[in-house]
Amino acid sequence: MAGALPRPHRDDLRIAVGGLAGGVLFWALGTHPRPASDPMVLWHPGWAPLVPLLVTVACEPLRRVRPRTGLLFGTAALALDTVTEGSLVTVVLYTDLVYAAVLYGTAAAARRVPWITGVCTVLGGVVPATLWRDPRGLLIGVGIGVVAFAPAATGWVVRDHRDAAEAARLRAEQTALLAEMDRAQAVTAERARVARELHDLVANHLSAIAIHSTAALSIGDPETSRAALAVVRENSVAGLAEMRRLIGVLRDGGGDREPAASPTLDGLAALVAAARAGGLDVRLDAAHTEVPTPVDLAAYRIVQESLTNALKHGGAGRVDVALRQHDGALDIRVTSPHRPGDGPRAPGSGSGLTGMRERAALLGGRFEAGPEGGSWAVRAVLPLTGGDLT
Repeated sequence: MAGALPRPHRDDLRIAVGGLAGGVLFWALGTHPRPASDPMVLWHPGWAPLVPLLVTVACEPLRRVRPRTGLLFGTAALALDTVTEGSLVTVVLYTDLVYAAVLYGTAAAARRVPWITGVCTVLGGVVPATLWRDPRGLLIGVGIGVVAFAPAATGWVVRDHRDAAEAARLRAEQTALLAEMDRAQAVTAERARVARELHDLVANHLSAIAIHSTAALSIGDPETSRAALAVVRENSVAGLAEMRRLIGVLRDGGGDREPAASPTLDGLAALVAAARAGGLDVRLDAAHTEVPTPVDLAAYRIVQESLTNALKHGGAGRVDVALRQHDGALDIRVTSPHRPGDGPRAPGSGSGLTGMRERAALLGGRFEAGPEGGSWAVRAVLPLTGGDLT
């Protein structure tokens, strides 16, 4: 039901029962802070101290669920207790209500209660001492400080530590969440990297195998078929070696093997020679110095994939491969004959352009591919500094 009072905590009920038992016991034994003859005792019936005691006991179950309400009624009960013979248990229970109001109340109440009780403590000591012109009037302020300000300050300290612990727990959870997100992103990035490597090293060799095996089956000339089968065998062996290299890297978790085993621009001449053996008329024009390892691998793979696409999709004519290093970047350009409408000579997955674009993007570079006049042009600009060069 909306607005229903939450169930009190069992410990609060135990405090209430214990306080009631102790207060009744003290009353039955006649143990009171003030004698009936005290001028401040304005309500003289013997049972009078039980009334503020019962009100304070009734407020204890509210210390967590309605701390402000409990404090307001408890304050009224304490004021009533001061005009009776009094009960020490009522005062003790009231200090607990002040403590609970700061600890379990709203943030505004947690700030206000210590401030209000502090002001009351000062005024409660200074005003009587000034009016009575008796330093003993300061003891009233001391009493208010013990009953109200001290528990309020204690509640503030405990609450501050509790909030700090909660903030630390939330930070730990956020750190764990961020770490999990970083781990997931790292796994995704590694999967994408492996996918690119698998595509680049397999597509080139299998495309050549598919094209030359088709030629061997469709041409009746034994010498031509023998040459085509030689190319098929060469690409099969090279593809198998590449697969073994990549599997070894994956099994060993990378380590120091991958950089040494990864292809580099120094192998462009062999790559071009293999493309020529596969039937492409390739011209290589490379003018570059030593480049960072990630750029080295990305550039090699982009040229390799471009030659693979030229083998699968290009028409008759020359393929030009040009590499230039200038303005802190490596410029790669591969042009091949392009005739719209011709189908590919070997099946493809369509992920080659995506892989090249991803490689350039990871290094903070640019990638473009598309028809240009009567040719298909691939251009990548890879910066030699910045990007993902770690």
